[in-house]
Amino acid sequence: MANYPSNPSTSTSTGAGARIVGGDANTSGPGPDIMAADTLQGDDVVNAQGDNLGEIKDIMLDVPSGRIAYAVLSFGGVMGIGDKLFAIPWSALTLDANRHCFVLNIDKEQLKNAPGFDKDHWPAMADRTWGEQIHSYYNQRPYWEMTS
Repeated sequence: MANYPSNPSTSTSTGAGARIVGGDANTSGPGPDIMAADTLQGDDVVNAQGDNLGEIKDIMLDVPSGRIAYAVLSFGGVMGIGDKLFAIPWSALTLDANRHCFVLNIDKEQLKNAPGFDKDHWPAMADRTWGEQIHSYYNQRPYWEMTS
């Protein structure tokens, strides 16, 4: 898990972004509102019941818009072998700055049945039809339809 610097935050969101809960009043340094992407890679993802759903493997940027499109969640497998990957809409995640993890409001069975892929067969993430299906599965509005 990452060691996050903290800023005051209780529950913020800009529409297409991940919500943030927790944090303290220390205002020096980055985070949790602005953080380097690599500090989030490897972070655990849990659900509201506290079940471990995996970890953040990658953070995918929509380069032309300058937005985070998806977090790639790695679930299952042993030591990275046999993992199934899932593109999670960034807006479906909540960063828990106190516990240094992300929360995804989904149970394990739903995640097991979610559209996923393996490390050798990634989907065309720029395909809007694919993206609409992913956002719909996680009950999120597509990020490209959001205004700041």
